[in-house]
Amino acid sequence: MNKVLPHSLFSDFDIELFSAGKHYRLFEKFGAHQIERKGISGLYFAVYAPAAREVRVIGDFNYWDGQDHILSVRWDGSGIWEGFIPDLQIGCLYKYQILSHHDEKVREKADPYSRYYEVPPKTASSFWDDQYSWQDANWMKSRSDKNALDKPYAVYEMHIGSWKKSEDGKRSLSYRELASELVDYVKSMHYTHVEFLPVMEHPYYPSWGYLCTGYFAPTSRFGTPEDFKYLVDQLHQNDIGVILDWVPAHFPSDEFALADFDGTCLYEHPDKAKGFHPDWNSLIFNYERAQIRSFLISSAHFWLYEFHIDGLRVDAVASMLYLDYSREEGEWSPNEFGGNEYLAASNFLKELNASVYQSFPGIHMIAEESTAFDGVTRPVDHNGLGFGLKWMMGWMNDSLEFFSRDPIHRSHHHYDISRSLTYAFTENYILPLSHDEVVHGKRSLIYKMPGDEWQRFANMRLLFLLMYTHPGQKLLFMGADFGQTEEWNVDKSLDWHLLNFDCHKGLQKFVSALNLLYKNQTSLYENNYRDNGFEWIDFHDNQNSVISFIRKSQKEYLIIVCNFVPEIKENYRVGVPELCEYEELMNSDDASYFGSHVKNDFIKSVEIPWQGRPHSINVSLPPLGGIILKKKTS
Repeated sequence: MNKVLPHSLFSDFDIELFSAGKHYRLFEKFGAHQIERKGISGLYFAVYAPAAREVRVIGDFNYWDGQDHILSVRWDGSGIWEGFIPDLQIGCLYKYQILSHHDEKVREKADPYSRYYEVPPKTASSFWDDQYSWQDANWMKSRSDKNALDKPYAVYEMHIGSWKKSEDGKRSLSYRELASELVDYVKSMHYTHVEFLPVMEHPYYPSWGYLCTGYFAPTSRFGTPEDFKYLVDQLHQNDIGVILDWVPAHFPSDEFALADFDGTCLYEHPDKAKGFHPDWNSLIFNYERAQIRSFLISSAHFWLYEFHIDGLRVDAVASMLYLDYSREEGEWSPNEFGGNEYLAASNFLKELNASVYQSFPGIHMIAEESTAFDGVTRPVDHNGLGFGLKWMMGWMNDSLEFFSRDPIHRSHHHYDISRSLTYAFTENYILPLSHDEVVHGKRSLIYKMPGDEWQRFANMRLLFLLMYTHPGQKLLFMGADFGQTEEWNVDKSLDWHLLNFDCHKGLQKFVSALNLLYKNQTSLYENNYRDNGFEWIDFHDNQNSVISFIRKSQKEYLIIVCNFVPEIKENYRVGVPELCEYEELMNSDDASYFGSHVKNDFIKSVEIPWQGRPHSINVSLPPLGGIILKKKTS
C-alpha cells in the first residue's frame, strides 16, 4: 500500500518558469518541506527526475525500503516527482530511490536540494527546517555602502576546517566556536570581510570544498545550518562582511549525488567535450538545459537570501567560458560562430549576475577569471558578464615572480612590477594572494621571498605595502599575515605558535596597521577603479630598483616610494606636487614590525624641479622597504 499522499507546492507558473530556466527560488519548491495537510503534519517531497519510471523515498523511517513510499510524477511532463508523507519530523534521514527507464540499475540518491546532510562519509539527506532569528539588521541596512566599489574591501580568505584546531589538535572548531575566535581575530586585524572556501556540503574533505554535492547545505562537519547562520550573524554584528566561494563550474561523480541522477546525464552535459573536466576528473554542468540553470541560480540566491551572504566568489570562471579549456586540438568543437567561447556558459553567467544584483542590492559577485576575457565586470546590458569584481591574477603572478628574485637581479626585471598598471582600470579588480599560491609545492609566501630571515620578512612587508597601495581591493589567505612557514595543509591548524617569534609577530602587527591605514585613508580606495586615482611619479629608476607613485582621492593624496633592494638609499630625491611638509604615515621598516628602523622624521619639499614636477623632497629609503607619505596639515 502506497503511503504517499498526493500534494504539490508547484503552481502552473512555477512549472513554466522552471522549464524556461527562469525560476530562481527552487529551494522553496524542491527538496523536503514540512507542511500540514488536512490537519496532519508531515513532509512534502519533490525531485526532478524526468527519465525515471519510479521514484521512492527511502529512509530511517521505513528501514530504507521504499515500497510503500512511491512519489507521483506530475501530469504536465515537467519531470517532477512529488508527494506527501505524514508524521515525518526534523532530523529524519532519507534518500531517493530512482528506477530509470534506461536500465535496471536502482540508484539511491541524496536530495539535490537538501539543506542538511549526514556528516561525511555518510551521505543521506536529513530534513532540517531551522527557525533562526537574525540580529544583523544594522549590517543589512548599511551593507550597500560598506560593499561599494569606492569603499575599502580587505578580505581575509580562510578554510574553516584548518584555521584553528581544538586544544588537542584533533578536531576543527565548530561554527559556533569559530564565531567567537574568528570575530576577535578579524577585528584585531582590521579586515573588512571574511571569505570562506566552499562551505557547501562535499564528500571529499581534501577537495577543500571545491567538489561540492550539496548546493543548498553548509557542511555538517562543523555544525547545523543554524550554527552557520550564527557565525555569519556574529560577523555581521561586528561589522564584518561574509563572502562564500561557490562552484558552478563542475561537480564530482560520486554515485550518491548528482551524477547519472536518473539514468541519464541530467545535471552533467552528455557530450564529454562539454561535460567532463580533464583537470579535476569531474563533471561539468549542462548550461544548455534550462532546469539546470535554474538549479544553479537558485543555489546562488539561496545563500544570499537564507544566510545573508554578502557576496559569492565564483570559482574557475575561465574553465566555464572556453570550449577548449585544458583540451587539445580535436578534443573540442567550436561554437556556431567558429570561436572557442562556450556561449551557453557565458549566457548563464550573465543571467546569474543580472538576477542576483537585481534581487540582492549591495552584494558582489566576484569572478576568479584568469584570462583576458573582455568585460568580466562590465554590466550585462553593456554586453559584459556582469560581475562586480574580478581577481587580478596577472598582478599576482607578476608580483610573486618579481619578489621571488634575488634583489641583485631585480633591476633587470624592473618593469614587471609596474606592468599591472597598464590594465588596472580595464576591470574592477581585487588583488589576491590566495590559497592557490601556498599549496602543491609552491611554498608558503614567506618562503617565496629570497634572502635570510630578516630579508624574507622585509620583502613580505614590502609586498604587502605595494599590494595595499596598488589600485583595487585586497585579499590575503589565512596565515600569510603572520608569515606561516609551512604550506597550507587542509588537515592541520595554522602554526599559531609562530607568533611567539618577533619576526612573525612584527609582520602580523604590520598587516593589522596596513589594514587600518587602508580603511582610514580615502586616497587608497575612493578612486580604486578610476585612473584619476593613480599617478606615476617615476617607474623608470631600474638602476636603483625604486618606484614612486601617488594615490589620490577627491580631496587628498598619498605619496608611495618603494625600494626593492636591501641597501639604504640616503638623500633619494622624489618629485612632489606641492611646496609643503610631509609626514611619514607608514614605514615598512619600522622596528616594531621587525625592521631596521630607517625612518624619516622631517620631510619638507623644496623648489627643486624633479621628475617633471616643480618641487621635490629628499628621503631616506629603508632597505627592502616602502614608505607612505601624506601632506602635513598642522
